[in-house]
Amino acid sequence: MDIQALKFFRAVAELGSISKAAKELNYAQSNLTAKIQQLETELQTTLFYRHNRGTSLTDKGKVLLSYTDEIFNLFDEVRNVMSDEQTPKGPLVIGSMETTAAIRLPVLLSKFHREYAAVDLSLKTGPTEQNVQGVLQYELDGAFVAGPIEHPDLTYKTFIEEELVLVTDALHQPLSTIKELQKRTILVFRNGCSYRARFEEWIHHEGVMPEKIMEFGTLDGIIGCVSAGLGISLLPRSVVEKHVKEGLLIQHSIPNQFGKVKTLFVYRNDKYMSSSLREFIEMLSKERELVIS
Repeated sequence: MDIQALKFFRAVAELGSISKAAKELNYAQSNLTAKIQQLETELQTTLFYRHNRGTSLTDKGKVLLSYTDEIFNLFDEVRNVMSDEQTPKGPLVIGSMETTAAIRLPVLLSKFHREYAAVDLSLKTGPTEQNVQGVLQYELDGAFVAGPIEHPDLTYKTFIEEELVLVTDALHQPLSTIKELQKRTILVFRNGCSYRARFEEWIHHEGVMPEKIMEFGTLDGIIGCVSAGLGISLLPRSVVEKHVKEGLLIQHSIPNQFGKVKTLFVYRNDKYMSSSLREFIEMLSKERELVIS
């Protein structure tokens, strides 16, 4: 099978147009058309529906696209294996929940950067669901997510167990019953956040329907709005501890079945592990031992 034909096929599939793909790849449109027709002849199937808006994948085309992604990922992995001299260097992309990135990772990332300066380390924050998909789609080398996580293509290591607490503004009186939250606005991260899912699970279990749910994109945004009295939120104790001590927030314990969550580091188990990722996991394990002890 012609690798260049697969490259052309993937470009057309992603852009939805042969002309757009030709422009993107800087090839003549006739070359792309001929290569795709050659591919369809070889596979004895139609890969695209042609219409006046461009192209769209047939069912068989969708199947080929999934295999094409795997094929090119394998090529990338072969290049990585061949260029890996067992000395950590090159790109290392780590994903993380924003709360973990803000409180748990600065020391770890700083230490790794000092010891392995040749590694181009980058951090991308997002909710657990987004991070898991990033690892599965080879966009992230690994990610810090909230457990539990079960997937046949993923390996995980427990990083730390967090205690979740309900936080309100400093003027809010101690809660005598969860029913008091009925008329409060819930402040959360967008869908896919494990803390939001745990919050909703708890209040639904208690039969509480919040008056309003507001989504935020940043941790600072949630904490600032809670302290201003806009609403309430569920966050790790380690995240709000400083603000509680400063008198900006009040924290309230919640039932253990909803208040404990493990932060895991996940990575693919079917992918060659670069020396950079291997050293990062090793350092992560040592830091965890120090936290536990």
